[in-house]
Amino acid sequence: MQSQVRNLGNRISAGHRDYLLMYNMLVGIRIAVNHATDQFGRELTMDDYKAVKLLAFDITGSEQSLGANYDFKFKDYAPLAFQQIRQVCHISSADYLDSLTSQYILSEMHSPGKSGNFFYFSRDFRYIIKTIQKSEHHYMRGILHHYYNHIKNNPRTLLCRYYGLHCIRSPLDGQKLHFVVMENVLPSNKDVHEIYDLKGSKQGRFLPNNEMEGNPVVVLKDLNWEKKSEYLKLGPTKRAAFEKQLKIDVEFLISIKAMDYSLMVGIHDLLRGNNENVRHSVLHTFEPDPSAIDLRAASSLHSLYQEQRMSRADICREILAQANPNQLDTSHLDYTWSNSPEERNSFYTEHGGYQATDENNVPLNLIYYFGVIDLLTKYNLKKRAEHLWKSIVLVTSGKHSQRHDISAISPPAYGKRFLQFITQHLGQPKK
Repeated sequence: MQSQVRNLGNRISAGHRDYLLMYNMLVGIRIAVNHATDQFGRELTMDDYKAVKLLAFDITGSEQSLGANYDFKFKDYAPLAFQQIRQVCHISSADYLDSLTSQYILSEMHSPGKSGNFFYFSRDFRYIIKTIQKSEHHYMRGILHHYYNHIKNNPRTLLCRYYGLHCIRSPLDGQKLHFVVMENVLPSNKDVHEIYDLKGSKQGRFLPNNEMEGNPVVVLKDLNWEKKSEYLKLGPTKRAAFEKQLKIDVEFLISIKAMDYSLMVGIHDLLRGNNENVRHSVLHTFEPDPSAIDLRAASSLHSLYQEQRMSRADICREILAQANPNQLDTSHLDYTWSNSPEERNSFYTEHGGYQATDENNVPLNLIYYFGVIDLLTKYNLKKRAEHLWKSIVLVTSGKHSQRHDISAISPPAYGKRFLQFITQHLGQPKK
């Protein structure tokens, strides 16, 4: 019924500011991944982590020489390094492109953080295209070698997987947009009944009731978690495995001077199942078919073509401007992380997640979907200044004890506080 449908993102249709931008992004990804595939098969060098591939296209997706007229430019950073990361995570180029470009993404969400970034979901909800700040872009390039080694040497890592780093520039306004392609922590075929973003900080980490009303996918925070007396209900066996891996991952994040990351936790209640259609009607897509451009143009734009002698690119622009996105029902999507059990991360093998257990390691009716996200904030001079300023404000206002709850603290202090908060909320509630 219509009353049961809840939209997760905003529909992007003709006239939306990001309509053609999303098409350009995905055209660039498709060609760039194919280029990288052609060069695949050798050991990475340090130059591969610094490599930049510059491409230019017209609107039909045809590559142009850099000196020719073009509709947009696309930069692909460290293509072979990200190709290797995808291989380590058992993602083939064919599957990756099928998820991202066989249907065109037309659903967006604002980031729950303060950055103002946007998320765009792949058609199967498996990947997220996220816009990032220029500082995050430079940081990602600087740590990529270390990040690749960590992912390669820790197949059970809880860190978010990044699968591509790109930049697009429009010839219309010259604006640069940096973005990453990353793995989605949450599942495509399960209602996620609660979502938390946990940092271990208390400053600004509470979402009031009036912001939760009418939003089935609201992201709650640390103080909401504590107020509800939530715990990650993991028995001794799973608790030990989770805590061990989390410590390894946090030690790595401290080593690369990262901060402001969080543990995203999605909770699916097996007893409630998918009856509430929380994930229903999440995405809107459109499928411009290059092979059908001339036929479609002949039926709808024939007279315009005759009068103005429009090029194929011009026709495609008109078609895109008139295209009507189709709603995609995510309840029919398959959800498989890999083709064989031995290739899967054990934290994602039970209904695509990690099933809760009691103190006797007996399964409970909750599935957790979690991952450490937002890894691209470096503790730099700006963050040091933020910490100093907030500390002064708290001390002068008589809240001296709260200065330890500030989000912007040194990486070792941040990692220690983060680990302490998460490990204190593992297992069963203390009686």
